[in-house]
Amino acid sequence: MSDSFLPPEPTGTAPRHVRNVIAVGGGRGGVGKSVLAVNLAVYLAQLGRSVVLVDADPAGAVLHTMLGVDVPPPRPRSGDEPAEDDLTPLPSPIPGLLLLPQLYTVGSTVPVRPGRKPRWARKLRQLDVDWVLIDLGEGTTPATLDLFLGADLGVCVTAPEPPSVEATYRFARAVFQRTIRRTLVKDRFKMRLVERAYGELPPLPSPQDLVRAIARYDVGVGELAAQELARLCPRLVVNQVRLRTDSELGPAMCDMAARYLGVNYDYVGHIEQDDSLWLSVVRRRPALIDSPTSKSARNIERIARRISAILTTREHVRTATPISLVPREPSLYEVLGTHRSATDEEVRRAYKRQRDLYQPHSLPLTSLLSGAEFVTEQARVEEAHETLLDPVRRRSYDLSVFPEEEEKPKRPDATDSALEAERAMLRQELAREINAETEFTGKLLAKVRESQGIEIEEIAEHTKISAGHLRAIEAEDFRSLPALVYTRGFVQQVAKYLKLDQAQVGRTYLRRMRQWRAASGEL
Repeated sequence: MSDSFLPPEPTGTAPRHVRNVIAVGGGRGGVGKSVLAVNLAVYLAQLGRSVVLVDADPAGAVLHTMLGVDVPPPRPRSGDEPAEDDLTPLPSPIPGLLLLPQLYTVGSTVPVRPGRKPRWARKLRQLDVDWVLIDLGEGTTPATLDLFLGADLGVCVTAPEPPSVEATYRFARAVFQRTIRRTLVKDRFKMRLVERAYGELPPLPSPQDLVRAIARYDVGVGELAAQELARLCPRLVVNQVRLRTDSELGPAMCDMAARYLGVNYDYVGHIEQDDSLWLSVVRRRPALIDSPTSKSARNIERIARRISAILTTREHVRTATPISLVPREPSLYEVLGTHRSATDEEVRRAYKRQRDLYQPHSLPLTSLLSGAEFVTEQARVEEAHETLLDPVRRRSYDLSVFPEEEEKPKRPDATDSALEAERAMLRQELAREINAETEFTGKLLAKVRESQGIEIEEIAEHTKISAGHLRAIEAEDFRSLPALVYTRGFVQQVAKYLKLDQAQVGRTYLRRMRQWRAASGEL
């Protein structure tokens, strides 16, 4: 019998209590999976939820140290009872958060590794808690992949360095390969077809290459594999961000994974590198408690809010369009990542993005293309740029590639599901918070702006108020704001742009500013 992470049986087992299971993995060690898992659990516990944090890192037990929890001493095996079945969580210093640590047994040099048996996984689902978070650690063992696939939402953590990016792509390849085996394990005929397809490909092949190789033997099985690939939607977090280019790595990896692997990663945010995160580990206190105002803690909180919103709005069950079973050449618009109605300026911006991506030793392309393939892709980008910026050549190309009667597709929606889910959750919260008595703070104005998907620069361009003053309004940095009469005008313009009651916003915000000035002695 397969050791896969199976969901609980519909009958004959205890009822499922856990609302959501989140698995944090990604392949390479040292990129911050455990730090993220711990702080995600802390964030959910601080919301008043009951949370169990599970240590399932095959390399060793670490979470208890990060939480400052003392685990029980090693215990001898008693009879036939396997230690893997012991699901007794330990209390932690954070209210609402329990820890399920890895335990060592007498005479063993490795910890008991949770997740090896379907029975353990089913019992995990039956815990009477709101959330379960599993730290999978590094590697692509079958147990690790099964836990990732069995979770309601899987998060991959990477870092802006070639080994980490390559390991992230390798993890995606391994996850899909495990998905196919789990799907077809009971059908020997179909599994033989899959094994023959594997024989044509290198180890851990690209998922879309595997799907098309299977389709050459059996179209029906290929379509099934394509549907499974479309359902695969891991979330991506980039940790240890130091440079601006590092913060752009996540979206670029999502684009490249979709293009060359067929895997639809969903980017949920990045975590800036700062000493406070390292110090929180040294002090054995999660960053959200040890330094909640640090940049890294705020980044983690933003990621946690997005993940919570995805699960709350059930966005995690979305399915992408299955890939074509027959490889086709991408259109010039697809090469640049733009659309048929793009203006010349939009084409130029798209070209610049692609040109920057297709550079030697490009980080998002690590391990995806061979030397010859890389040169071919560079040539495609240049051809697309030259063709689409020439009106005559562009018109000729459109007539030759697209049917004349075909309506030009609408501009694609660049908003990712994680961001839209977060905005939907914010709008629900604001509907409860804003009324005739609401006092508008800078934090509340920022929340309204984020719920509408509006950037500060957009307000600055429309209202002609400097971005610095807008940030000072949201941060309630009253010392950086001008006199009351000017600030009143700024706040009312912001309220108008956000479709809020200008009089109420101006009155309540200015009252806070006067109180601060009176308390601080400012005139």
